[in-house]
Amino acid sequence: MAEITQKRVGELVQKTFKLLMEYPEGMQAKAVLAALEQSTPLSEYEKSDYPNRPGVRRFDKIVRFATIAPVKAGWLVKSKGTWTLTEEGKAAYHQYPAPEMLIKKAAELYKSWQSLQPDAVESTGEIHENEPESAGTTLEEAEELAWDEISKYLKSMNPYDFQALVAALLKAMGYYVSWVSPPGPDKGIDILAYSDPLGTRNPRIKVQVKRQESSITVDGLRSFLAVLGDQDVGIFVSTGGFTSAAEQEARTQEKRKITLLGLERLFDLWVEHYDKIAESEKRLLPLKPVYYIAASE
Repeated sequence: MAEITQKRVGELVQKTFKLLMEYPEGMQAKAVLAALEQSTPLSEYEKSDYPNRPGVRRFDKIVRFATIAPVKAGWLVKSKGTWTLTEEGKAAYHQYPAPEMLIKKAAELYKSWQSLQPDAVESTGEIHENEPESAGTTLEEAEELAWDEISKYLKSMNPYDFQALVAALLKAMGYYVSWVSPPGPDKGIDILAYSDPLGTRNPRIKVQVKRQESSITVDGLRSFLAVLGDQDVGIFVSTGGFTSAAEQEARTQEKRKITLLGLERLFDLWVEHYDKIAESEKRLLPLKPVYYIAASE
């Protein structure tokens, strides 16, 4: 693609890395693309739409394709629409200040990764005319759209339906749910579960479920820890996630056993155990797989 040189590809990757270093917890892809557009003068070619596809701009696709090699190099992580720069990516940004060198090294690592994949089609890591419309970028956008809809659905659920969803997941994972809090004060416990139906074997599992936008703070976590006994295991589920300080508090616990589940991890577990969830409870978050041709990049 004469309009997009390797230097330009390197510049876009470099600017993406610089932006993501300001957001260590990651940034939504749509926000990354919007910020890049504001900070980077675009050529007329980059601003144009694909022929016969009004509204589908080349720039967005070019950036998505340009970042495939950094993903395979281990420099960038894309998960459910969030892009996060790894420590290796930060090191590469400083180690290869010239855009051409940055993208060249990414392409080399991409090819090394690709050589280990069975039946992979060899690639130079360069952008060609037809590649920004590849299955890889199309699937990436489809996954982002799907996750956006799923996360909004979960965050807007009735709190007691969301609580029931967590209980259904625990049952599908093989735990015996002995109690789910009815509407009203729960004193910090929403679900009780055991590893056996009679509750004769430790640990007792206490679950707190929070469907809220804001992240759980250290104080919120400590309030839950206060209701855990020595033989209890705590599971804290929060749609808003947890602050880094709360995560650190959970990791460094010596007397209390606690597991934190944010929205993404909860969804991954729902998908993993979906076949074992009771049909009557699948309605809480019904899923249907959609199949694509696997990208060979």
